[in-house]
Amino acid sequence: MPTENPAPEVLQPNSILSYVKDIPNICSLAGLACTLAAIYYAILGVYSLAMIGMIWAVAFDWGDGLIARRMKGRTGADRTFGGQLDLLIDIVSYGVTPAILLLSYGKFDPIFLPGAFLILAGSAIRLCYFSTFGLADGAKYTGLALDNNNIFLVFLFLFEGLFTQSSFSVILYACCLGLTALNVSQIKTPKLSGNPVNVLILAAYTLGLTAIYSWGLFTTDVLTLNAL
Repeated sequence: MPTENPAPEVLQPNSILSYVKDIPNICSLAGLACTLAAIYYAILGVYSLAMIGMIWAVAFDWGDGLIARRMKGRTGADRTFGGQLDLLIDIVSYGVTPAILLLSYGKFDPIFLPGAFLILAGSAIRLCYFSTFGLADGAKYTGLALDNNNIFLVFLFLFEGLFTQSSFSVILYACCLGLTALNVSQIKTPKLSGNPVNVLILAAYTLGLTAIYSWGLFTTDVLTLNAL
């Protein structure tokens, strides 16, 4: 005798702003604030502060998922809303921000526009694919997850001072295109953000890079004052 499929859960909406009180969503919005700071300082050309904003955006992104999984009493509407909010923030953090970073470092030369577009398009396609099909075999991403873009770029900028501006802009361009190609590829990569140990490693990485870039800003300011 055939078994009837259970009816899908009907989500009961609350007021829009009621979902802002959800702690994982607060964490997601904190990451969005870091992303805004990263965009702001990238446009100004203060790349050390842009890097700090970019890596903290990843930290909050990983943190919101960990918090959500440990919280009790969250409804289906809470989970669905949080998932959609996370996806929308991801396109800004891992698509818009690297694109603006590339344009800014390239002095907004039109030659960097195709690269910026490919970053944005690749990010949008990657997120739509994940939103539609989810994890491969329930455990791995198809294509490199977008948060890895920020993790790599903030590491790459540690070596910026070893190159001329024009040389590093070529390196940055090539790396952004390479990351985009990996984002939309068929490679399978593990879901790192769901493991508490990986979250702790990212926290240490975030704090370490924050200290390095902050020290770089401090020494630059000291040298500027001495020059005056």
